Amino acid sequence: MDYSIIIPIYNEKENIQLLHDRLHKVMTQFSSSFEFLFVNDGSKDKSLDLIKELSSQHDYIKYIDFSRNFGHQIAVTAGLDQAVGNRIVIIDADLQDPPELILDMAKKMDEGFEVVFAKRKNRKGENWFKLLTASLFYRILRAITSIDIPLNTGDFRMIDRKIVEVLKQMPEQNKFLRGQISWIGFRQNYVEYDRDERHAGETSYPLKKMMRFALDGITAFSDAPLKFVFTLGVVVFVLAFFMIIYTLYSWLFLDSTVQGWSSIMVSILFIGAVQMIGIGIIGEYLSRMGNNVKDRPLYIIRESNIDEKS
Repeated sequence: MDYSIIIPIYNEKENIQLLHDRLHKVMTQFSSSFEFLFVNDGSKDKSLDLIKELSSQHDYIKYIDFSRNFGHQIAVTAGLDQAVGNRIVIIDADLQDPPELILDMAKKMDEGFEVVFAKRKNRKGENWFKLLTASLFYRILRAITSIDIPLNTGDFRMIDRKIVEVLKQMPEQNKFLRGQISWIGFRQNYVEYDRDERHAGETSYPLKKMMRFALDGITAFSDAPLKFVFTLGVVVFVLAFFMIIYTLYSWLFLDSTVQGWSSIMVSILFIGAVQMIGIGIIGEYLSRMGNNVKDRPLYIIRESNIDEKS
């Protein structure tokens, strides 16, 4: 198999047919074999029925149906586990990323690159808040890690088979694939494009999921939050030390002490807040370690046609 196209699906019934048609038109321009691998991540609409219908019409359509919603990154990981192509493309089903860009990615791969990612020039249909927070997140992530994660990119990319084999050796539960692929290295390049608005349906990445995704990215590739808590603790200790010296001096030599409860309450609340923040950050790291120690499967497959079409 020359090309595997991995498509995570969550409530995308209005986009699947058009996505298939555009992808098929692109892939038939190659004189190569290909497969479309749909990963249904617990959709609650008719997405799976549409995929099964396409599968009955075309031998190159394969699908995996999860037992529940495991998340976008896990769905992509399942696709990578099952894909057999020498080149693998990851693309979402909302048609914000144009399938036609695969042709340009393939040309870059022909030049000897092992990873070609899509870099956004413009992002249509997204509000200022999402654009601002996304920009801040990636800039902060680049600043606190040694990994060069490209700005204005998502998971839309083409990768060589050797990248997939390395990803399979990275078993962490909290996946941040674009960071992992950057960490792996090899020769990487990009193609630029203007990102379209979502064709239909609603985004499956509300603010809560975006925050969780950002936290996964930071904790997976940086210990800066832990260092920040340590530094903050040192600063608080120094301030507290000078406050003790001042208090003793006032009591011994000035015959006066600080009256009132305001300063005491402020100090207690401030130190308590630092402690709680520190415990929370450490807890996030320990939680991720615990998930990996449990060694539970990343996903559970309810149904698939891959064995039938192998």
